[in-house]
Amino acid sequence: MWLVKVLSVIYFTACAAQNSSDGYTSTPIYDPPKPSLKLLSSWPDVFENETVEFHCDVHSPDWTASWFFKGEKLDTDLILKADGAYIYITAYEGEYACRADPTSRGVSSGLSNTVFITVYDYSPTAMLTKFPDFNPMYVGETVNLTCKVNLSSGWKYQWYKNGIELQTTKETNSIDLSFSDRGTYQCKAFRGETISTDISEEIKQDVLEIPVPALKSTWSDVFPSESVELGCAMDGGADWVYTWYKHGHEVQADDVDSLGSNGATLSIRSASAKHKGEYTCKGKLNNRPVSSNFSPGLTLSVYDEKPSVTLTQDPEYNVMFPGESVSFRCHIGVSSGWKYKWFKDGVPFNAPGNTYSLNSVGTANSGSYSCQAERGEDKIFFISSSQAIRLEVKGSQPKPLLTQVPDVVKVYTGESMSFKCKVELSSGWRYQWYKDGIHLLSNSNNLTINDAKSVNGGTYKCSATRDITMYNTSHSDGRTIQVSEIPVPSLKSVKPWLDVFPGESVKLSCGMADGADWTFSWIKDERPVQADGTTSFDLDAATLSISSASASHRGQYSCSGKLKSRPVVSSTFSHGLNLSVYGSQPKPLLTQVPDVVKVYTGESVSFKCKVELSSGWKYQWYKDGILLLSNSNNLTIKGAKSVNGGTYKCSATRDITMYNTSHSDGRTIQVSEIPVPSLKSVKPWLDVFPGESVKLSCGMADGADWTFSWFKDKQHVQADGTTSFDLDAATLSISSASASHRGQYSCLGKLKSRPVVSSTFSHGLTLSVYGSQPKPLLTQVPDVVKVYTGESMSFKCKVELSSGWKYQWYKDGIHLLSNSDSLTINDAKSVNGGTYKCSATRDITMYNTSHSDGRPIQVSEIPVPSLKSVKPWLDVFPGESVKLSCGMADGADWTFSWIKDKQHVQADGTTSFDLDAATLSISSASASHGGQYSCLGKLKSRPVVSSTFSHGLNLSVYDTKPRVTLMQNPIHNVMHTEDSVSFSCHINVSSGWKYLWLKDGKLLPESGNNHTIKSVETKTTGSYQCQTQRGSDAVFSSDPSPVVKLDVKERPQAGITLLTGWSEVFSTDSLVLRCEVHESQDMWNYTWFKAGQHINRPPSKNHLVTPQNNPEQSEYTCRGISTGRPSYSRNSDSFQTKNLLLKRRVLLSISGCIFFGIIAVFLGCIFLRVFRKPADDKDKPGEAELFLTMSQLRQLSDTTCPMAQYITGAELNDPPKEADENGTICSETTQLPITSQDEQVVESEIEDVTEKNGGLISFK
Repeated sequence: MWLVKVLSVIYFTACAAQNSSDGYTSTPIYDPPKPSLKLLSSWPDVFENETVEFHCDVHSPDWTASWFFKGEKLDTDLILKADGAYIYITAYEGEYACRADPTSRGVSSGLSNTVFITVYDYSPTAMLTKFPDFNPMYVGETVNLTCKVNLSSGWKYQWYKNGIELQTTKETNSIDLSFSDRGTYQCKAFRGETISTDISEEIKQDVLEIPVPALKSTWSDVFPSESVELGCAMDGGADWVYTWYKHGHEVQADDVDSLGSNGATLSIRSASAKHKGEYTCKGKLNNRPVSSNFSPGLTLSVYDEKPSVTLTQDPEYNVMFPGESVSFRCHIGVSSGWKYKWFKDGVPFNAPGNTYSLNSVGTANSGSYSCQAERGEDKIFFISSSQAIRLEVKGSQPKPLLTQVPDVVKVYTGESMSFKCKVELSSGWRYQWYKDGIHLLSNSNNLTINDAKSVNGGTYKCSATRDITMYNTSHSDGRTIQVSEIPVPSLKSVKPWLDVFPGESVKLSCGMADGADWTFSWIKDERPVQADGTTSFDLDAATLSISSASASHRGQYSCSGKLKSRPVVSSTFSHGLNLSVYGSQPKPLLTQVPDVVKVYTGESVSFKCKVELSSGWKYQWYKDGILLLSNSNNLTIKGAKSVNGGTYKCSATRDITMYNTSHSDGRTIQVSEIPVPSLKSVKPWLDVFPGESVKLSCGMADGADWTFSWFKDKQHVQADGTTSFDLDAATLSISSASASHRGQYSCLGKLKSRPVVSSTFSHGLTLSVYGSQPKPLLTQVPDVVKVYTGESMSFKCKVELSSGWKYQWYKDGIHLLSNSDSLTINDAKSVNGGTYKCSATRDITMYNTSHSDGRPIQVSEIPVPSLKSVKPWLDVFPGESVKLSCGMADGADWTFSWIKDKQHVQADGTTSFDLDAATLSISSASASHGGQYSCLGKLKSRPVVSSTFSHGLNLSVYDTKPRVTLMQNPIHNVMHTEDSVSFSCHINVSSGWKYLWLKDGKLLPESGNNHTIKSVETKTTGSYQCQTQRGSDAVFSSDPSPVVKLDVKERPQAGITLLTGWSEVFSTDSLVLRCEVHESQDMWNYTWFKAGQHINRPPSKNHLVTPQNNPEQSEYTCRGISTGRPSYSRNSDSFQTKNLLLKRRVLLSISGCIFFGIIAVFLGCIFLRVFRKPADDKDKPGEAELFLTMSQLRQLSDTTCPMAQYITGAELNDPPKEADENGTICSETTQLPITSQDEQVVESEIEDVTEKNGGLISFK
């Protein structure tokens, strides 16, 4: 082929020389203009569905533009808009070019420069960043928010604050912060009309007021030489530095012992008077222009001297007993922050704080106690010890000593006596007194009883209690006291009578009942009796004897007594004894008051029976001949009753001689009940309307002679123009009722002849007047709209006005069969639901009220509690949290109780309930929590309990954490690139798991239990693990799985070489291609592909290409296959052939043209030499070297072999070549390179040779 090109150039050069030598002007031949392709869009990288615009600049209006994509003409379906040299298309990734085509000639330019468009197959992402990256920030600071898309360019930005669009499109949004700038910021990017990013991740910016520093110190008052440290701090814990001031002037390091590294502390190691004053501080944020205001001031005081410490004891008892409590308090009157040391008998012991308490002392606690105070940490400040306090603890419980004055057992009423209780040991005692074991209201150590009474008798004891520790002694020994009345002297006749005859002896005895040591004195007719010839006394004058009675001895005798040992005298004389003489039988006189036969119950009747002579009579009473139990001369009947009616008599008998009088005359009485007035309305109603007449009647049942009085509202009723009474006022008449007559009427009866009045008023009758129609009041218990089946409910209908009503009941307008004022529904059912009303009717007048207001009732089944797990699983692991929820469908006010395995669940350290126990929470599950849970509901306001438990939920708690297994498929130790591998993460228990994937310990973005790598790469090599977790509030995580290691190596690549030499083309019409895998030593077979389609032939290393199996241009690739691993190689690069049969025919035709062309050239040269005139040498231009020398050929080491170029299109994909040592750059064994472009047609190839008018080579 190269020979053809050389001969063609020779021919055309000779022709050109001929034209030039003839002196004719030839028509210039121009290269077609090369168009320039420009991208009018502002960016060469776009996203799917984005459009771009190109301009093909051909520099001439006579040319039109053709468009190419990846070397082929652009499909018109892809063009959105075309306007001459402009085109508007939807972008696809690849190289774009254009070509200029003349409108009138069939010549086309070459392709323009190419423009490569990159198309991203994913959406762009807007990245929002903040500088400085602080949150929160303070008012007055500046923050810069930057929105950026890292791909492509030409972006504009839209900003959002709290979801509201802001009026700025800058890439950076700079904000001088104020409170209004607090919020959440986002952005998105857009360009053109079709492309925009999603809204970025949000950045929250909080804005705070610059805080005021807080100044603190452990104490603000110190003592000479004591150390103190002041601290300055800001809320938020930011990186602040601090400056200190004293009285407004900045504190320098020389003024104090030290300042902290950032000024946060000011330390004074030895305080003195110069350190007194008010300290303040300011804060400045490190590396940020933020300064605070001054802190509040802290005044530091320095005392003139050290303080003293005081030890006090409470209670202040010098002696204590086992079990009592005592506390010692160590006190310093100034400052704070003290720590205290305690000493007993000079030995230190541990006790917290300034108080040391002994809640129950024993003898081991006896000793001398003192304390000492200190404060500070780095440099401790001490105070000398307090005074010592001695504590003595006795070993046994004390017993009080009880004494009495007078020291006697028996005392008399009116006497005084006192007791004294004393505990010999210690002090601070309060005393308690007891009588017969009952505590008396006295705390004194003395108990005095003045004017003793019988109730003061008993056994007295005392005990003592400490007034502070409440320590109790044992009880004292008891002192028993008997209190008796001072006896009245008992005077009696030794003989059984006092009416005697003259000469009889009389003996009277005076004595005291208690038999104590008494002496006596006698009087007769209130005059002292002296001993004489007939009257004498025995020892102590206890007996008076009259040896011979006479008239002078008549009279009344009495005596009195006096105690020998104490100033106790009987307060009264004995009763008197009358001494008399008489002889006839008397008849008692019976009298009655009142002297009537008929009496009323409640009246008093008294009878008196009297014997006029002597004394010492006993009386007998008889009613209707039956003896009554009474010996008195008076018989009184108080509050007479009907049983007291009958005939009464009496008689008398001498008490010893049994001498009887005759019976008295009889007295007969009848006893009747005092009748209650009967009040009634003559008309059958008491609520009337104005103008109606009213008549009330009052009477007594027995019809005796009674008169009546009337009352209205407890006020006496008088007759007037409308009110009148009949005889004895038995009837009250109102001729015309009005509002003034309203009220309650009653009457009272009085017996005309005796002061007997009916004990009670008649029952009241209330007279009312009203005019409007009444409306019943309907009430309900319980007062709710919704009741549950099985509940009881009752309604009550009441007309507040008047009486005599009958009631009607209605449900949903239907009359119910009930006339009572109450309607009760027991065991409610759904059919009882509805609206209930009632009305009333007057029983005689048939007057009807209006209907009451309705009471709607809904009757529902008691709901069954609904139990569910808040988390979607009920099998948990140790330490995992559980939450169960119990609720009622109707949402009423319920409380709940919980059952686990039929046992009540109680709250403990891990189990808790919320309000009303609607939620059961287990913070950390363990095996003890496993079981079936159910719940029961109870209505708070009424006794309604859900009849059944909720359905059960079984909670399972595993023994250990779950085991996670990681599996690889396929299982190969070594993988090759393009292999696919998948990992599956398995956990064999429970559910709700989220999966985490780790490579070399770092978290991967994948989720799910499978992680598949469709085409591995060498960077995929690493150690893989997975882990599971679940839960949201409290996340529970498993342990990571065992490690699975993955090793990835590069897959070897196949390559194609051409075995057929270029010189063999004239002798054969086929090509032999060879496929080899050079990077592997394994045994390979090879499969072949034409135009991407598999060639259905047995695997072979070589492949034969003939015109029969390759009639058109084709791309060939191959791939190695192996029975081992890797099982296949990467595909080779594509190899493109040309139509060998056509080329062979073309070569044969050209060879004939070459022969005739050589003859024509020689003939032309001879003709020119003969007929052409030679030009002058000076005007003769230098002859162009049509042929090159061999040295010039050697310099063209990179010249393409023409035959190789022709057969393979090497100029489109020219590999580097090296000349051999003889300068030959083409040989028959040169291997044809692989081409990747479509070959040009032969006609185009010839044109290329012509246009490249410099491809001729001289052999000169």
